[in-house]
Amino acid sequence: MSNSRFWVVGGEYTSCDCERIVQGTERVVGPFESRTEAERTWRTLSEDHRPQAQVRFTIAQEPPSTLSA
Repeated sequence: MSNSRFWVVGGEYTSCDCERIVQGTERVVGPFESRTEAERTWRTLSEDHRPQAQVRFTIAQEPPSTLSA
């Protein structure tokens, strides 16, 4: 078992600089026990929204210390 979990996060941003997300479009998917699992979901979400230039997703890794509580 991995010491970290992974999440796919993103949504629609107000512009292509991806600094401010449009309220209500936020997506958080996970957790995933491996980066490979998260990458599969990230790839699917990214492909589904390819025509929308202001929609972006990324993979976030949860710090291991949060799991020991």
